[in-house]
Formats: sequence, C-alpha cells, structure tokens
Amino acid sequence: MDRNKLIETQKWIKEQLETSVNFWLENGMDKEHGGVYTCLDRKGEVYSTDKSVWMQGRCGWTFSYLCNMYGAKKEWLDAAKSCIDFMEKYCINRNAGRRMYFTVTEDGKPLRQRRYCFSEGFYAMANAEYYLATGDEECIKRAREAYELIWNLNNGLITDPAGLGPKTIPETRSGRALADPMIYLNISAVMRRCDPENAKLYNERSRACAEDIFTYFRKEEMRCTLESVAKDGTPELDYTAGRTVNPGHDIECAWFVMQEALYQGNDELYKKAVSMFDDAYNMGWDNVYGGLLYFIDCLGKPVEAYEHDMKLWWPHNELLIASMMIFRDTKDSEYLDIFYKTLDYCKQVFADGEYGEWYGYLRRDGLPTEPTTKGSTFKGPFHLPRCLIMVDKMIDDVLKDE
Repeated sequence: MDRNKLIETQKWIKEQLETSVNFWLENGMDKEHGGVYTCLDRKGEVYSTDKSVWMQGRCGWTFSYLCNMYGAKKEWLDAAKSCIDFMEKYCINRNAGRRMYFTVTEDGKPLRQRRYCFSEGFYAMANAEYYLATGDEECIKRAREAYELIWNLNNGLITDPAGLGPKTIPETRSGRALADPMIYLNISAVMRRCDPENAKLYNERSRACAEDIFTYFRKEEMRCTLESVAKDGTPELDYTAGRTVNPGHDIECAWFVMQEALYQGNDELYKKAVSMFDDAYNMGWDNVYGGLLYFIDCLGKPVEAYEHDMKLWWPHNELLIASMMIFRDTKDSEYLDIFYKTLDYCKQVFADGEYGEWYGYLRRDGLPTEPTTKGSTFKGPFHLPRCLIMVDKMIDDVLKDE
C-alpha cells in the first residue's frame, strides 16, 4: 500500500465533503417554510419547489451524523432540526396510522403517498441520529415508533392504514423485494448505535434481515442477487422484473451485511457479503466506458428500464464504501485497486470542481444529462456525504494499522 497516495486521497475526500455539505447548506435549506429543497441545478438554483419526504429524513440524518462523527456545529444541528421539524409538522398522515407522504409542496401540503415505507425509515434514522447528537428524548421515541411500524408493515402484521395495497394484484403475482430487508437492516444498525439500551431488539431483527437476504435473494449458483423473487425465494425468470439486478443496490446491501457481520463477529457472514460484492461488481462494471451500469438482466436479456445503462452517482458512492471496507478488514489489495479505479472515475465524471457537489445522472459515456442537475426528488445530501464521511473514517483506520 502506498501510504502517501492514501493520505492524498483522504485530503481530496475531506475537500469534497466540505464542498458537498456547503452546497446543500447554502442552496438547499428553506429558510421560510423549513426543510430542504433538493431539486437543484448545477449551480444550486431550485428548479422545482416540491419536496421529497425521503430527502427531509435523509438530510436530517446526514447533518446529525456529521455532528456525531466530527463534533456538533450549530449550522449542522439547525439544518437537521429544520428537516425533522418539517417532517413532523407536514409529512405524517395522521389519518392513516402515521404513514408518511412521499412528496409535499414547499409549504407542506401533501402531494403523494406511496405504499413503500421508506419515508418512515428515513424519518426513524433522522430522529435517532438527532437524539444521539442532542439527547432529545422525543426524537428517540418517534424513531422507535416508526421502526416498529415498518416492521409490522413489512411482515404483514398489520393492514396498511394508508390502504394502497400491493404493487401487483396478489392473486396473480406476489413476491418479495430485496429493498425491504436490506433497508431495514441499515435502519436497525443506526437504531442500535443511537439507542443501545434496546440493542437486543435491534440485534434480533438485524439477524432476521440478514437471514432473509441470503435465504431468498442471494443466488450463488447464478452469481447474482435478485431485486425481486417469489414468496419462497424462487427466481421468476419469465419476465423482466424477475431477472433484474441492480449492481449498486447489491453493493450497498453487501456493506450493510458486512457491518452486521463485524458486529456479530461472524466471519462466514462477512465472506458471503464479500461474494455478493464481487458478483455485483463483476456484473455491473462497464468495461467499455467505465463506471457501474444501473440495471442488468441476470440472463443477459434486454433490460426494460430506459435508464439501465446510465451512470448514477449513488452506486459509485456505495462502491467506494464497500471496496474500502473490504480492504480495511482484509488487507486484500485487489479491493484497494477497485477503490482507486472507482475514485478515478468519479473524479473524472461526477465531481464538479466549479460549483461543487457531484452530478447525479450521467449517460453511459460519462457525460452529464442536459440540463445538468445536482439534486432531484431522489438525490440530496445523503449518499455522497455518507460515502465521504465513511471513507474518511475508514482511511483513518487503515492508516492507524500501518
């Protein structure tokens, strides 16, 4: 390992973190209504005032996490509190069992509700992380309640009070989605770190999520992890959704499982997660233009999603996290090489040295879609700053071990 190269890399990571955080603080925070705008163009100008509820929670989590990793700063706490307060005031459907909306207007009028409970998940993460930063007991109470609601919904223990029903007609087709156990695994890790007095519950559910991932979705014999399967885990290969692989999602899932394996001291589980990473990377890396493809068909057939060959920012963030994590834990230089290969690609095509932050959506050849964007309903201050924080801290670990 070239220690000086890693030190220079860490310096760049820290610089990118600072510019990313400042980009959102300066351009995204809504000083009139509260919360954050995330539909920002290259320069940081708002191009849509509608607000993503996912992003209110993700932003609240990110700025709280910054405080917990680097020490509290007033502007970080204020940003986190603004998003958490906005969610509490406007984003909860109290007539539907505290299910949360998906999008609202800038002043909080509800626009859309989805069947998925990811808004609730990011709400739980934000409140738990803010509790760790401030000791606000009301926030950890909210986080625990949302955490329980998600578990009950995911496991069919209650009827969805929003009344939206499943995505497909269940008499015709029903199944399982990888996103449910993998995201709940990550939420559980945040809850356990922020709310250690309830670690027993979080441990039990984390183990259950990891077991579900490998029981139903991970297909060693196919060298892939599927996004959706039948209820019993059988691959459904006669239609496109059943063959879909999202390499970035699988890589993110892999490092969620690695974290759980490290917590448990479970070497076998860790190795299984590395195998998941390897298959996703090998299947997803574009050997023609570089970067990670967005969707792949596990049988090499046509992919239905129009954006399947685009290069999005977040899968590359997950690839940076996971490859550095494996190198830190195993000292296998192959993964450091993958990390640097990915980092070089990100420096070349995603990072914007003029206005800060990273482009979100690139064509397959690495050129930004026009007009360029730095944020959207799905892109805000979350994947990139989380990646930069985690990589910075993992490089600290590696340098200490040398």
